[in-house]
Amino acid sequence: MKMVLSQRQREELNKAIADYLSSSGYQDALEAFKKEADMPGEVERKYGGLLEKKWTSVIRLQKKVMELESKLSEAEKEFIEGAPTRGKRSSTEWIPRPPEKHSLAGHRAPINRVVFHPVFSLIVSASEDATIKVWDFESGDFERTLKGHTESVQDVAFDLSGKLLASCSADMSIKLWDFHQSFACVKTMNGHDHNVNSVAFVPQGDFIVSASRDKTIKIWEVSTGYCVKTLTGHREWVRMARISPCGELIASCSNDQTIRIWHMATKDTKVELRDHDHVVECIAWAPETSRAAINAAAGADNKGAHEGPFLASGSRDKTIRVWDVTAGVCLFILNGHDNWVRGIVFHPGGKFIVSVSDDKTIRVWDTRNKRSMKTLEAHTHFCTSVDFHKHHPYVVTGSVDQTVKIWECR
Repeated sequence: MKMVLSQRQREELNKAIADYLSSSGYQDALEAFKKEADMPGEVERKYGGLLEKKWTSVIRLQKKVMELESKLSEAEKEFIEGAPTRGKRSSTEWIPRPPEKHSLAGHRAPINRVVFHPVFSLIVSASEDATIKVWDFESGDFERTLKGHTESVQDVAFDLSGKLLASCSADMSIKLWDFHQSFACVKTMNGHDHNVNSVAFVPQGDFIVSASRDKTIKIWEVSTGYCVKTLTGHREWVRMARISPCGELIASCSNDQTIRIWHMATKDTKVELRDHDHVVECIAWAPETSRAAINAAAGADNKGAHEGPFLASGSRDKTIRVWDVTAGVCLFILNGHDNWVRGIVFHPGGKFIVSVSDDKTIRVWDTRNKRSMKTLEAHTHFCTSVDFHKHHPYVVTGSVDQTVKIWECR
């Protein structure tokens, strides 16, 4: 498209050219140009260096345009390939995509934990404001608030049926809530001597495992509310305890920078894993689906394949480590977060690990290739927790910015 200059613009361009010729010492050319362009007298100072300025700004703008065009084509490609209706990607390949589907506000303090309900389209968030909130993740509607704890609620967990919710708090108690009808607190279990950080149901649903700043892990009977076992061995605050899918092992992580694997039946430590060099914040057992990807990442050939079970851990040393708990060895490390790793979950399809961090991002890791394949700028403050729905393409995150965000996967 040819641009036509106005009389004024033409005069300005001529003056800028004259200034350029003059400052570059092209005297003969300047005289000839002045004569042909019919320019009297000296060129004003305001035209000094104007031609070079315009020239460099044009180059800069062209570069910017090219950058934006490539970003746009990348976004279009992602939209075309990423949408579930297009391309050949199966649900095992779906990963969270920006922007978030819902940003849920209502808590009045940082959010410590977010979890999906196993059956209904609900999520539950636990906050430092001492409340638990229930939300519908498809509509983004707020459902209800569960009140009973007197201090920060640190963790929440459902039993397999989703009829019972367990919560634990800095008020040193664990509470059981009827999530089936009344949403009332049906039991309060006291016994820890300090902040209770973690709570989880044994898969069969008849026991709960809790971990506390009092350095112990306790096993509670759901029907009676009695503590039936106390596991001691960690030398500092126990951050999290999670039960293996088979229900026989407990993994725990602590401020003492170790991870311990315990036999549920005997109270004995099976193995102590010590490779992190800072507080270990979070752990997650690997599902059966991730076995092949983990073995590929560990470089195991068919003869020497690792049997597992496998565990991932996230630490304040900014790394994620994946372990073979039977062999007691770290198989590989994922580096990429710029701050503490606060939450970790395996993709149900088995190929990816999803983590959140105080660097405010969600990262999706390609397990087989041990690399970060996608980073989402998720929150305006530290990300504290992440969960991946077992059957639906949704991820939920919680943050110190007091919001819960729902991310759709495709």
